Amino acid sequence: MTHLYLSALRFDFRCPTLQRLVEQLAQTARQPLDCYTRALYAFALLGQSRPEGLTVMDKVLTEAEEHPKTLHVLLHGLWLGQDLNQGAERLLALSSRPALATGTDPIVLFRTAGALRRLGRYDEGLSAIDRAIDCLPPGDISVHADLVRERSLLCAARDLHQHRSPTRASSGVPS
Repeated sequence: MTHLYLSALRFDFRCPTLQRLVEQLAQTARQPLDCYTRALYAFALLGQSRPEGLTVMDKVLTEAEEHPKTLHVLLHGLWLGQDLNQGAERLLALSSRPALATGTDPIVLFRTAGALRRLGRYDEGLSAIDRAIDCLPPGDISVHADLVRERSLLCAARDLHQHRSPTRASSGVPS
């Protein structure tokens, strides 16, 4: 039941609440927290762009091995934490682990596309998001809107980057 409640907080992006609850659990637990709960704690910290989340994530990764659900929690935290040191690079490294690098998981491809966009690798990001859309079963609208939104962001960022005049941008003249 605890995992269900903490996961609900994760999907609601309630990172501070999730962080507090896991910290309370850790204080009152008679035994160490399980790997998945610690991954949810890392998610809460990463989602707030708190650098200590990277340390917690690294510790969880040594124990989680290739457990897909645990890796997905960490991937989600890296995706949400926009201001983490090398967050996009870490997301790409995590998504290349064998349990996630199947090339058929639309969520992994979605998060990968977002990381590639943050790194300015727009064409690679578009390729990843197009594969993600193609991986969805016909009529599955559960995440389709998120994928289409990411595709729009990639296209807009690429267009902005390609049409930006270096001389105008550096001179302070609006483009």
